[in-house]
Amino acid sequence: MPIKNISKNSILAAQFRIKFKDIFNLKQLYIAMHEWMLENDWTSVGFDSKGNIELENKDHFETLYLERIEPNGAKEMYWFWRLQKLPVHNSYYKYHLDVDYHPLYIFPTEVVREGKKLKAHKGEVEVKIWAYIEFDYKGEWSRRPILRFFNRMFPERIFRRDLYSKHKKELYREAYILQAFMKKWFKLKSFLPSEEITPFFPSKAYPAWRKE
Repeated sequence: MPIKNISKNSILAAQFRIKFKDIFNLKQLYIAMHEWMLENDWTSVGFDSKGNIELENKDHFETLYLERIEPNGAKEMYWFWRLQKLPVHNSYYKYHLDVDYHPLYIFPTEVVREGKKLKAHKGEVEVKIWAYIEFDYKGEWSRRPILRFFNRMFPERIFRRDLYSKHKKELYREAYILQAFMKKWFKLKSFLPSEEITPFFPSKAYPAWRKE
């Protein structure tokens, strides 16, 4: 998985990729991921000059959506989410979560569960996640000549303990809680203890190896 090309005012906290190839409901995956983001206070919008969340369209995460249909009817899609969040009692750091979805070879299908036919999709999906921290997100330090000098030094020296021991660790933890949630939805193995306390939306994945 390639390293995210983030700005010089950011540090990468976590990155991972999940691939699933079998039968699943693509729409329900979208809904489950969307609701997880809302429950965990992620938003797509920016912040005003006072650091307040701009509420308009805060749950509209997509910055890109592309769809292509092959001659045989298979669909290939890309949709990108760009999310952000402010840590509590903070005016210097902002958390970012970039999520790239790539479903491909997608065909409509049906599965039978408990005597009922359920709509689903057969194909493959790859989801890539990058979690990173931006500092001086308001640009207050970089706009002022004196503070600009300290802004280059503070993340590595003055704020190093706060940045690496607290904020990076917290964002890393949340990113891998998300990974555990996704693996549980796809019915893949996960070894994180936090999996058990993660809010759970019913899985709509139907891997052939797992008998229901």
